Amino acid sequence: MKATIWHNPRCSKSRETLAILQETPGVEVEVIEYLKTPPTREKLAALYQRAGMTPRQGLRMAEDAARSLKYADGDAILDAMMVDPILIERPLVETEKGVRLGRPPEKVREIL
Repeated sequence: MKATIWHNPRCSKSRETLAILQETPGVEVEVIEYLKTPPTREKLAALYQRAGMTPRQGLRMAEDAARSLKYADGDAILDAMMVDPILIERPLVETEKGVRLGRPPEKVREIL
């Protein structure tokens, strides 16, 4: 099985999620450092849809730039994420079984 993780190596939850993927037998892991290579707007919207999330649920509220999006709709949030990918909550993991946000990291086991 192939698993793609949109990863930030500076994030402990992202590192923990990556470790789960790497330790799972039979999983081929593709690591994308999303701050260097962010997903396209269309890809990010598709990831959220597959995960059953809204862009708001995928917004990293801990970032200062997220405050200005308090009343923004999903399209505006996606646009902001394209300008500043640090606003994307991480890590997102995609497999053939679905997409999960690795918060907590153990959630990715649902799609392995």
